[in-house]
Amino acid sequence: MTSVAEAVTRPGAAAREVPAGRRPGWWGTVLFLLTDVAVFAAMLASYFYLRFAANSEWPPAGIEVPKLLKPAILTVLLVPSSIPLIWADLGIKKGQRGRLIAGVSLTFLMGAAFLGVQYTEYAEKLKEYGPSSNAYGSLFYLITGWHGFHVLVGLLGLAFVLAAAISGRITKHHHARVRMIALFWHTVDAVWIAIVATVYLSPHL
Repeated sequence: MTSVAEAVTRPGAAAREVPAGRRPGWWGTVLFLLTDVAVFAAMLASYFYLRFAANSEWPPAGIEVPKLLKPAILTVLLVPSSIPLIWADLGIKKGQRGRLIAGVSLTFLMGAAFLGVQYTEYAEKLKEYGPSSNAYGSLFYLITGWHGFHVLVGLLGLAFVLAAAISGRITKHHHARVRMIALFWHTVDAVWIAIVATVYLSPHL
């Protein structure tokens, strides 16, 4: 008859004790992102409210309608950056650490390039108007700046994942942090699409 000690130390016994379903960290990330998306939604709603409440030219006189070249470049850099991250996540599930490192590195470079281009856009626009110039300027810098901060946080998370992958701490069986940073990054990408439609495209309509 199998003893209690043998039963609990048998290979696979520990695995049966692991709760099924998503990890608490995953659910925590989802709840945080839902709250964060709600904040962005409030910002975009404020943009439309003030635009229509102004009952006048938008953007205000003296400010050009946003040009679309920089936002197009920013979109091309950020939105497709989710693809190598998805590829990396699927790779580590198969134990392919090199694929994880390559995918995360590419996403990191694309995100860093996004912030670089956004910096050049700010340098141009600050010559025309600033955050305190009017309601339009305040909303533009608040919305795009808050999103840029999220990209920066995402880059820090990607750097953490990359360092852990290189050191071998992320494996086929321990890669929850990859899923969580990927979920954050994909959300930041989706929010950017809404920002482009609101801040850059809607003034042309």
